[in-house]
Amino acid sequence: MSDIKLCLFSVFLFCLLARNSFGLSPVILIPGDGGSQLEAKLNKTNVVHYICAKTSTDYYNIWLNLELLVPFVIDCWVDNLKLEYDNVTRTTRDPPGVDIRVPGWGNPEPVEWLDPSHDSAGTYFNTIGDALVKNGYVRNVSLRGAPYDFRRAPNENGEFFVKLKTLVQETYTMNNKTPVTLLTHSMGGSMALHFLRLQTQSWKDQYIRRMISLSTPWGGAMKALKVFAIGDDLGSLMLSQSTLRAEQITCPSLAWLLPSKNFWKPSEVLVQTDKFNYTINDLEKLFNDLDVPNAWEMRKDTEKYSSDFSAPGVELHCLYGYNISTVERLVYKPGTWLDGSPTLLTGDGDGTVNLRSLNACERWAKRRFGFSLNKRPLKSVPLAGAEHLKILHDPRVTDYITTVMKHD
Repeated sequence: MSDIKLCLFSVFLFCLLARNSFGLSPVILIPGDGGSQLEAKLNKTNVVHYICAKTSTDYYNIWLNLELLVPFVIDCWVDNLKLEYDNVTRTTRDPPGVDIRVPGWGNPEPVEWLDPSHDSAGTYFNTIGDALVKNGYVRNVSLRGAPYDFRRAPNENGEFFVKLKTLVQETYTMNNKTPVTLLTHSMGGSMALHFLRLQTQSWKDQYIRRMISLSTPWGGAMKALKVFAIGDDLGSLMLSQSTLRAEQITCPSLAWLLPSKNFWKPSEVLVQTDKFNYTINDLEKLFNDLDVPNAWEMRKDTEKYSSDFSAPGVELHCLYGYNISTVERLVYKPGTWLDGSPTLLTGDGDGTVNLRSLNACERWAKRRFGFSLNKRPLKSVPLAGAEHLKILHDPRVTDYITTVMKHD
């Protein structure tokens, strides 16, 4: 009986390898801001609340752990996950006694499910992952994952880009030397873009089949500025924006996602008050007036990555949503100041990223000297009503991805 099972397994494995020999491009999932599991280990001497644990025997899931995102306990979570900025080294570090790590390198699991228990609230790339598996992909073989510490921007994620290059080459080799598809969401698209700029064109031609980007903020987003000003409640009815803001404003990645000068004019008012109207050229003053001076320092550290808008140099499929109200300007009522609650004026976008940033990829399709700026095929796919996060579970998106991958 065991010989029969072994024979059947060999046939199954042969079929998988045979299918890939016909060009099934392996996929690496690259997540966005908040799109990777994070684990923490504690050995603290001080805590912010008596209910907060000082130590832990081992690493435990801190993102996304829904048990920690509740009133009172959230104060412990904020204190453990926030970063401390060093103005001398221009880098961040975890708080004393806290060690944060990213689990599951190469494995799609930590980016398919943010909650290891597979609670529905922690769903991420899993719908797309299941669709690919249904079409012949095998997790940890032809479907891989590239999680990273999303709190940090490219300037502090150098190791990630080195590991990603190795992962691409390893996945290429594991799949009969078949070029790899980078499938990204949100900030993951920006991370992938920077990664591709680090590689030679000959390397990309050999190892990268294409990039499929979902909801990428190519030119930043006003949402990032809104978070620096008042925070974001992550859609929770129990948590306040101001509580979560204490952690959010310590992340260099948030500064990296601020609006880019490539797409916002210096005459546009971003934050309106009766004392001063702030434009993209007034961010230093704005952050000082908001009493978050480190935001400006982190902006200076990361601006070079957002100001470079050179094309990726690979085939690109750029999918994004539109026709959803998205914050465009913060307006403080006369007589109030920046410590108040602004009115959010909205425009078009996917609910998180402004349309001008989402469709910025179309600029690379423009031609110069007879060639497109990307010099490789580019397809822009706008999808009405495709919300920033829900796009990952949009049937139009899964159908598009599986169709593209089938026709290699």
